[in-house]
Parts: sequence; C-alpha cells; structure tokens
Amino acid sequence: METKNINTENTQEEKKEVNLEDLKEEVIKVLRMCYDPEIPVNIYDLGLIYDVKIATNGDVLVIMTLTSPACPVAGSLPIEVQEKLREHPMIHDARVEITFDPPWGLDKMSEEAKLELGFL
Repeated sequence: METKNINTENTQEEKKEVNLEDLKEEVIKVLRMCYDPEIPVNIYDLGLIYDVKIATNGDVLVIMTLTSPACPVAGSLPIEVQEKLREHPMIHDARVEITFDPPWGLDKMSEEAKLELGFL
C-alpha cells in the first residue's frame, strides 16, 4: 500500500490579522459614499454614524441613527449601508444597527456638512 504525505498547511484556512486602524479608515470611506437621498451630504459627515466597532476577524458593526424616526428611508438606508460594507474586500461581515438614543441633531454634523447645507 502506497502512502501519501498530506500537507495540512493547505487544508487549514490561514487566519489573517486585521489592522484595525486601516480597516476603520476603509469603513469610513465606505460610509462617506452613502447618502440619505433627501440630503446632499454623506451619512458620516451628516453625523448619523454614532459608533463603528471592528473585530480582529474583520467583522464590522455600525451603530447609526436617522435624522428622524419617520425618515422615509428608514427601511432601506441601513440595508444599503450594510450591503456596501459587505462588498469591501477587507470586511469579513457587516451589520448595521439603528438607534435613536441620543436623537440626531444639527450639532452632530461636521463643519463641512454644515457649510454644504448652509448652516455656517
């Protein structure tokens, strides 16, 4: 009987270390490509993103809000954000959670967003 050596290195997935700072920068780039269709400012600069949590395996959790609980895109915007994040090659998986605590206000916007919308 002939025996073959099996290279176990190729049969196990290699775990990749994720540089959390680089990945967070990439997440922010993706978030800056997402817009509330009624407002010409991206959701990141609009202040809708409350937190971004990144696991070492590349999983991403985004805690975000909407400008109002009655926002017309409440059902579609979080899904769009989640899908765009999942398309990024550095992101293993993504999940978006909505919160209204604390409520969104103009004070959450970046200076650039305020300028763009004429609040400065």
